[in-house]
Amino acid sequence: MKIPFIYQIKSLSRTVKFFCIGLCAVSVSSCEFLDVVPDNVSTLDHAFSNSTEAEKFLFTCYSKLPQSGSQHGNVGFFGGDEAWLPLDLDTRWVNRDAWDIARGNQNTNDPYHNAWGSSRSAQGYFIGIRLCNTFLENVENENIVPDLQLATRSRWIGEALFLKAYYHYLLLRMYGPIPIVDRNIPVYATPEETKVVRMPIDTCVNYIARLFDEAYTRLPAYISRPTTELGRVTQPIALACKAKLYLLAASPLFNGNTDYANFRNAEGENFFNQTYDESKWTRAAEATKAAIDLAEEYGAQLYYFDNNSPIQLSEESMVQMNIRNAVCDPWNDEIIWGNGNSRPNDLQKTCVPLINNDFLNTDCWGMMAPPLKIVEMFYTKNGVPINEDKDLAQNYTRYETLRTVEDSERVNLQPGQQTAALNFDREPRFYADLAFDRSAYLLYSIPSQSDQEPFYVNARLGELGNGVTQSMYSATGYFVKKLVHWESTFIQNGQRREYPWPEIRLADLYLMYAEALNESKSAPDNEVYEYIDRVRQRAGLDGVVESWQEHSTNPSKPTTKAGMREIIQRERNIELAFEGQRFWDLRRWKTANEELNKPIQGWAIDQQEAAAYYQKRTIFMQKFIAPRDYLWPIQEAELRRNTDLVQNPGW
Repeated sequence: MKIPFIYQIKSLSRTVKFFCIGLCAVSVSSCEFLDVVPDNVSTLDHAFSNSTEAEKFLFTCYSKLPQSGSQHGNVGFFGGDEAWLPLDLDTRWVNRDAWDIARGNQNTNDPYHNAWGSSRSAQGYFIGIRLCNTFLENVENENIVPDLQLATRSRWIGEALFLKAYYHYLLLRMYGPIPIVDRNIPVYATPEETKVVRMPIDTCVNYIARLFDEAYTRLPAYISRPTTELGRVTQPIALACKAKLYLLAASPLFNGNTDYANFRNAEGENFFNQTYDESKWTRAAEATKAAIDLAEEYGAQLYYFDNNSPIQLSEESMVQMNIRNAVCDPWNDEIIWGNGNSRPNDLQKTCVPLINNDFLNTDCWGMMAPPLKIVEMFYTKNGVPINEDKDLAQNYTRYETLRTVEDSERVNLQPGQQTAALNFDREPRFYADLAFDRSAYLLYSIPSQSDQEPFYVNARLGELGNGVTQSMYSATGYFVKKLVHWESTFIQNGQRREYPWPEIRLADLYLMYAEALNESKSAPDNEVYEYIDRVRQRAGLDGVVESWQEHSTNPSKPTTKAGMREIIQRERNIELAFEGQRFWDLRRWKTANEELNKPIQGWAIDQQEAAAYYQKRTIFMQKFIAPRDYLWPIQEAELRRNTDLVQNPGW
């Protein structure tokens, strides 16, 4: 009998050649540790013959980390509703795998972004677990790798334990109940012994948390040699990931989800606990606070832009640079975990529109297009939703209404030009994150050296921003600015300023803590407000209570648990927009069936005149089937090979 692909996680004989699957030479700015991989023909004897070779093997364990900074590898970019692609997409630039999920084409025959079996743009997390287990089996034995010092040995074991936990967590987030692979299956195992089974959610969570705890005790508190080790895991990273695990476990998808009441293993045991447990939110809050405290102890803080460039920036632009560079400034103090395994280069091309005649159209794809509902999601300048703003709501009653830009608005909009009323009087994150027709685009290369004369986007039919190459245009009329480093250039021989992808930012932890606290209490208190307000203050907004009391038609909203839940969820969607977080948050909140059954809409981009261009049109009608689409399908071939596996409901 053929052993299933993912279960070929055998403890190979130390005289058998090591099969190094999918190793990638990945680089980290100012550090080299992920650039070195062992030869594909190396035997395990050689791989653990000395500390140099063993460290190379450890780096292969890192090599299965998700490609979160790639338009191909981050399913959150195009798998949900945060950004759309052109219908005539050229797949040489962006593959369709994640987008096919968004368009309702997920399947069991050959699943998109198949992390269970390592295909369709996904990393193989079971392969990563196998690598970690092989490393641990050898390095935990002090008779192997004889020249490895005890302190270094302990740290490396901690790194492998962390990665093993993290790969399990990523699988849990996608598939729900998963097999726990604590040890590699021996090479002499019978076919029946290779048929591992899925475990209940709470069992998986407890196992992964234990691994994070074991890793924590062995990891360094910080990177003491940043020139060679940035990107390797530390204690704050371990605590932050444990907090994310507990937040997932406390969320509606995994906490008392009766939609899966009939989803059981062969013994009749429920995979999903059927009773809501509020104490899981308390556990998540405590874990997140511990992660915040440790990160801050070692220097983590919200990013604020320090303009040491020759470009003159107004206070308004400085706030926007706070937001953009919190993501793009490499290794800044807000980044808890920077993933040097994935460094946005082509992603920046995917975002930036063709702005200037000097820019290369082959470097300015501009195809990552936020739909109108994402544009509407951002607050007004008063820090409340546009449909709640008692001072400005009348300005947005007809989004197709045009307004002429005044000279005082030139930092954000092109003076004397017309654009939609929807684009006026919005919060700083709106202008920091988004570009659109007649919007400003601040880059370091602006000839004026002043934000009073930035680049401006012109995106109507026949204009540069509308695209001059097949599929290199925005399907909605909006572009993502947030992920483009402001020092990147797009001229002949221009350079993209690369940065490690921020897997976890301090702002994320603050909002996680506010959410967990709010859910663990009968009503929000000052501590809940404090942590969400820290993020809002950096974004140039007043606090939640003040903003709602002064400007909202629902001033008491922040005083109730349900009202604050809605505010926190929206705040996460705004602050973490276009970082791939919304895709997962909608699932754990169980709101995807509401949000992903709304139309994808944009402007009439095939029109030249402003009045015709600014007409709302429906591009696609999404269809999300609950509860089926909350969890990934397991490929049918795996189920045939292992009849003890149970498919996720609805597939």
